[in-house]
Amino acid sequence: MTAPGAIVALSVRSLLNRRLTVGLTIFAIAISVMLVLGVEKVRNDAKLGFANTISGTDLIVGARSGAIQLLLYSVFRIGNATNNISWKSYQTIAKRPDVKWTVPISLGDSHRGYRVMGTTADYFTHYRYARKRPLQFAAGKAFDDVFDAVLGAEAAATLGYAVGDKIVVAHGLGVGGFSDHADKPFTVSGILARTGTPVDRTVHVSLAGIEAIHVDWKGGSRVPGMTVSADEVRTMDLTPRSITAFMVGLKSRLGAFRALRDINAYRGEPLLAILPGVALQELWNMMGTAEAALAVVALFVVVGGLIGMLTMLLASLNERRREMAILRAVGARPAHVFAMFVSEALLITATGCIVGLALLYLGVLAGQPIIEAQYGIYLPVSPPTVREWTILSIVLGAGTLAGFLPAFLAYRNSVADGLTVRT
Repeated sequence: MTAPGAIVALSVRSLLNRRLTVGLTIFAIAISVMLVLGVEKVRNDAKLGFANTISGTDLIVGARSGAIQLLLYSVFRIGNATNNISWKSYQTIAKRPDVKWTVPISLGDSHRGYRVMGTTADYFTHYRYARKRPLQFAAGKAFDDVFDAVLGAEAAATLGYAVGDKIVVAHGLGVGGFSDHADKPFTVSGILARTGTPVDRTVHVSLAGIEAIHVDWKGGSRVPGMTVSADEVRTMDLTPRSITAFMVGLKSRLGAFRALRDINAYRGEPLLAILPGVALQELWNMMGTAEAALAVVALFVVVGGLIGMLTMLLASLNERRREMAILRAVGARPAHVFAMFVSEALLITATGCIVGLALLYLGVLAGQPIIEAQYGIYLPVSPPTVREWTILSIVLGAGTLAGFLPAFLAYRNSVADGLTVRT
């Protein structure tokens, strides 16, 4: 009876004998663990994903709105712009002596639920993500024709496209869009390697291509009786009249704040220039209250699960008086009884943590495509972080400590008390 293994074996048999109540307790702890780890995982992965989406870009310029809104629609493809920027204003800023490169972007169309972004070939040269990693092609090449398209890795894999396939862009957003441009299809010229960023969920076409599919459109709808074929449109001037936003790389980052002030004071039209890192920090500051509230809720759920376990162990004390008395009669000392109750609390909590971790990963696998499609956040299935292991350790320790109260009460019961029938 003195071997720790014997005590654990007795604890396991005792728990199996009460499998229904123990199972419900384990499930309650598992749900609480899944929630607290889920909140932590979403918070960490969202921050990491957002931080890794853009790198090496000094400024982002768009129409006058809010810094966070500009960051979300220009980089993360979330939401829409309040207005466009004239091509003339874009060229004026692009020609500034302190500007090294610019990448214009035009948004507003989609293909089967994926955002279509008009840009130039410079996008594939200058765009960086995750500590200045450049974009790589898994197949094909960048667009060099008006009706070429480059697909992100996820868009190509989900829709089953390969280089050479035809795609039809739809006007507007959503799975079906509002009206498609079937008379001017695009040809897939390349597929980008996976980046784990919104680039994977984007269909890239040229600015000329965006203009080409809208030459016979006005005010968001097709002009009645006007039809311009793809061959005819190639002979037209496809210089855009406006764009949604553009990214800026400066010759020296020391001049970023000066360029920022100059662009924000631009008199040609109301513009907004932002520093991506600063805007991202504003976003996290805004979400700080929500994060804290979620963490508090998750903490109370964990506490509730542990209180449920404590209640179960305390409620079983009177029913197990004879069990304890028999153990004492065959040689178990009070310390062994104490250790048995603590072992039960440890086993219940540990099992709850394991089940909760498994439920979390099942939930991530099931919800991954939905979260990506709706919010543009990629949740990777990765091993628990050091912080998550720390949380599990704290829950395990708290659960073990919760077993000390029933263990102490059982410790005090004597053999005579255990054999006495209470009326």
